[in-house]
Amino acid sequence: MLPSARQKPVFRFAPSPNGFLHLGHALSALINQAMASDYGGRLLLRIEDIDASRCRPEFEEAIYRDLSWLSISWQEPVRRQSAHLEEYQAALDRLRGMGLVYPAFLTRGEVKAMVSAAEARGVPWPRDPDGAPLYPPDDRKRSADEQRQLLASGIRHAWRLDMEKALATLSEPLTWQEDGDGETGRLVADPAQWGDVVLSRSDAPSSYHLSVVIDDAVQEVTHVVRGLDLFHATSVHRLLQQLLGLPVPLYHHHRLVLGPDGRKLSKSDGSTGLSVLREQGLSAADIRRRLGF
Repeated sequence: MLPSARQKPVFRFAPSPNGFLHLGHALSALINQAMASDYGGRLLLRIEDIDASRCRPEFEEAIYRDLSWLSISWQEPVRRQSAHLEEYQAALDRLRGMGLVYPAFLTRGEVKAMVSAAEARGVPWPRDPDGAPLYPPDDRKRSADEQRQLLASGIRHAWRLDMEKALATLSEPLTWQEDGDGETGRLVADPAQWGDVVLSRSDAPSSYHLSVVIDDAVQEVTHVVRGLDLFHATSVHRLLQQLLGLPVPLYHHHRLVLGPDGRKLSKSDGSTGLSVLREQGLSAADIRRRLGF
């Protein structure tokens, strides 16, 4: 279900307060602002603070400060993910009720050891578009009784989407409409390349994939504008939208700001932080010109 032509366009900028904004964030925020203006739409701000172990209030305050410095305004209220955990839990419960989610007990260390052992034998391990190894099938193959016993023991676990079962529910290929800086047009989604993605962990009540599709639906976002690093993740988002009966936004994946090493910028690289650049004497106009605005 695509946005109605009569629906007022809604855009969103959705940073995580786990570090200071850098030039890449500024580019995304400015593109969202420009497109919202061109389309006569609204720009929302979402704070994706679901990972309590990494998110900090001072980083959230810095987001507001940096965006205001760039003369970027947004419609209130700001949606903070940490205030909506029950909505993500309800979506997870729906998927569990459909038999499409299973508890996963293997630790990162155990998975890493399995991958290393396989590759040492010359057996290639499948990897997702980001290069991370796919989760092994061991937990998916456990019997219901074994799952219940492990859950009752209190062992830490995540909840993963059974990709094979989820794909079996589809009657036709998933697609999305893309008009960004890479491939454009009506594109076919390929969620299988991600394997059994995490939907919830013991240290985070919802994954990025699950929370972002719920947020976009609740906020009635019609245009998702974000970096090309999230292009392939759209396949997972389209699958979750289909499973949960959520509306499908239009997508625009824009170019990335790259560092001297040719890789996308990181919050750990303070040299491109907006607050650092401001302290060095650069103005908001300087930042806009540097980013092509």
